Amino acid sequence: MDGAVVAREQRSSTSFDGFVAARGDALWRSAWLLTGDSHLAEDLVQTALAKSWRAWDRIDDEGGFEAYVRRVLYTTYVSWWRRRWTGERPTEDLPETASAAPDLALRGDLTTALARLPRGQRAVVVLRYFEDLTERQAAEVLGCSVGTVKSQTARAMTALRSSPSLRPEEDA
Repeated sequence: MDGAVVAREQRSSTSFDGFVAARGDALWRSAWLLTGDSHLAEDLVQTALAKSWRAWDRIDDEGGFEAYVRRVLYTTYVSWWRRRWTGERPTEDLPETASAAPDLALRGDLTTALARLPRGQRAVVVLRYFEDLTERQAAEVLGCSVGTVKSQTARAMTALRSSPSLRPEEDA
């Protein structure tokens, strides 16, 4: 191999590693909100980064590359839930004890409510309200129409409003 090629690959690899170190946590949070499972979130981020690696040299700015990775993340998530599910589904609570911290309890309640939504609605809620994307941007990421994003958002919000997980203690 030519010395210039090796230097370019090393520099490219170093800057990609820097991107992953800087933005990996934010990507994982988005993936976790989508999947509701930390291990699946890690798998989703790793898959999205592996698929995006080839585009690293083509996209000049890191902001554009992050948008590219996020699109790959969401499209990969959508393709995962379109496949036939053959995994196990837990039927009992996890053995870990719940924390007494109120914000952790709310986070758990929100996670439970999100997990009850169909995956398409969950993806729209995460994109619109956690990633703060517009309806048009969410539609582009998911590869659907703006009308679909609007209807999925309305259905999701109705379901979340009536979710027993998010009702105040006195109403439950």
